[in-house]
Amino acid sequence: MTDRPVITAFDWVPDFARGQVRDLRVRWALEEVGQPYTVRYLPQGAQKRPPHRTCQPFGQVPTYEAGDLVLFESGAIVLHIAEAHPGILLPDDPAARSRAIEWMFAALNTVEPPIMDHAIATLFERGKPWSAPRLPAVCSRIDERLGELAQRLGDRTWLDGDRFTAGDLLMVAVLRIVSGDGMLAPYPNLAAYVARGEARPAFARAMADQLAGFTGSPPPGFAEWLKSQQLEQEGTVA
Repeated sequence: MTDRPVITAFDWVPDFARGQVRDLRVRWALEEVGQPYTVRYLPQGAQKRPPHRTCQPFGQVPTYEAGDLVLFESGAIVLHIAEAHPGILLPDDPAARSRAIEWMFAALNTVEPPIMDHAIATLFERGKPWSAPRLPAVCSRIDERLGELAQRLGDRTWLDGDRFTAGDLLMVAVLRIVSGDGMLAPYPNLAAYVARGEARPAFARAMADQLAGFTGSPPPGFAEWLKSQQLEQEGTVA
């Protein structure tokens, strides 16, 4: 690939989201394959406006542009990057390549949904009356998935053996969402697996780049929203 791709990212997010916004996954893939890229930063709110929605109909980040190609959805972008740089994030062997893609889908479709349900219940909608009652079931589903994944990983270095693939990149990215919540503690092989992913130089470069880009300001009203969320969590308001 000769074109320097352009990805989109936010210029500001709350502290809890730093290192988690999904442009990190795309940055990581680009760093793994050695592809330089440019970032177009969006202030909060710009992602919902018509110019960005022409690239991302759901008003999210990241997007990816290279020449005439415009993509959205981090998983699709990572797959494209892997396919555009053969033999790095996807093995040349057809069966091994298919297994790597299988794990990409498993990360996004099987493991991530209950983890995001937990984020909704504990962060984004924690003040809603339905959040607390459904949290035990959400945690149970996460624990079930983590247990199944831990059993399958076993003592392997990566999901399909000794080779890091795009499947590992996305799985580690998903597991990082709960790695600081103690949910991986019962599964030391998963905790070690995440640590191996985070120890990769390409991940470190991607993380540093994302963090360095947060130079913007919070949107109007954010401080009041955050205060209301804190009060609701403390039980001082209805």
